[in-house]
Amino acid sequence: MMQAANVNQIQAAQDEAQALLRQRHHLQPAEDDDFSIRNMQEIFSAQEASSRVMSLMLAAVASVSLIVGGIGIMNIMLVSVRERTREIGLRQAVGAKTRDILTQFLVEAITLSIAGGVVGIVVGISASAIISKLANWQTVIGVGAVFLAVVFSALVGVAFGYYPARKAAYLDPIEALRYE
Repeated sequence: MMQAANVNQIQAAQDEAQALLRQRHHLQPAEDDDFSIRNMQEIFSAQEASSRVMSLMLAAVASVSLIVGGIGIMNIMLVSVRERTREIGLRQAVGAKTRDILTQFLVEAITLSIAGGVVGIVVGISASAIISKLANWQTVIGVGAVFLAVVFSALVGVAFGYYPARKAAYLDPIEALRYE
């Protein structure tokens, strides 16, 4: 371990250390170093690179989780449309517009996804608090991150709830009333 007098002398100090180590290890000019010298900037750069990779991996896992959650919402909404086909037909028969039914099912999908998002936020904050307490770490939970999670939950509800809502909205009222 060594320290330079100031930032401008880091490279000079590194070169001096390399020359001294080569001399003490009895290395010839053509021989490779049998040691390595690293400065803090290199260590910070490596740590930053690994942090970026971890962030990308976390984003990939989160993306897959959102897709899986969205598919679950879509399946639930499709089952809901199928089970309520007669109700949808009745609503259409008494004057409900396509837009009304589309809105109803989109609101249901968004509510479902936001409820899942809120449960995820509660579990995340609780797990963070427990780990923080057990490991004696300080954790900071940003309000912006929580808000972003709720927004993404709503977007997943819209994205994956649109198809079932559209399917419900465009059902033929006569066929829907006959449905068993």
